[in-house]
Amino acid sequence: MYNALFDHVNRFTNLDEDEQVILASMLKTASYKKKAFLHEAGAICRENYFVVKGCLRLYFIDIKGAEQTTQFAIENWWISDLTSFLFQSQSDFYIQAAEETEVIVVERHLYDHIFEQLPGMEKYFRLIYQKLHQASQIRIKYLYSQTAEERYTNFNSAFPAFVQRVPQYMLASYLGFTPEFLSKIRAKK
Repeated sequence: MYNALFDHVNRFTNLDEDEQVILASMLKTASYKKKAFLHEAGAICRENYFVVKGCLRLYFIDIKGAEQTTQFAIENWWISDLTSFLFQSQSDFYIQAAEETEVIVVERHLYDHIFEQLPGMEKYFRLIYQKLHQASQIRIKYLYSQTAEERYTNFNSAFPAFVQRVPQYMLASYLGFTPEFLSKIRAKK
């Protein structure tokens, strides 16, 4: 199962076989059923998840009591409440399996040890976090500069298979509108 992660790491930096053995010794794997929670608001996030198979989502509950999805993670993507994970602060977010999911887990108490023993992993995570930050900025820009219909059309064009994978209410939440509005948009197409 670790080969998916090793392949991904080697797209950004090189880990030799000895380094892969060291990294594997500091990882664990887990499987989750659809709708299972990997993390809940109110707790400190102590794990970062690399999706091998499946789909996870990060969300919070807004002031109206509605779920607001802020991130999805499918195969070869990472997901965590990074603020809580990195700074060991209380989390406002939930991480939930949107479908049956298999992950590789980095536990927070081993995070710095990984960097100490494998300096290439620090470069890897820096590049991953840069990509995550860029994607977040673009998403925020789209939320403020595009109509709901434009957001759906652009997202559907960029990730057509993904749109079919996640429940409609999760996709609507991520795109910033209600499931009913998403139904209306889809009915027009």
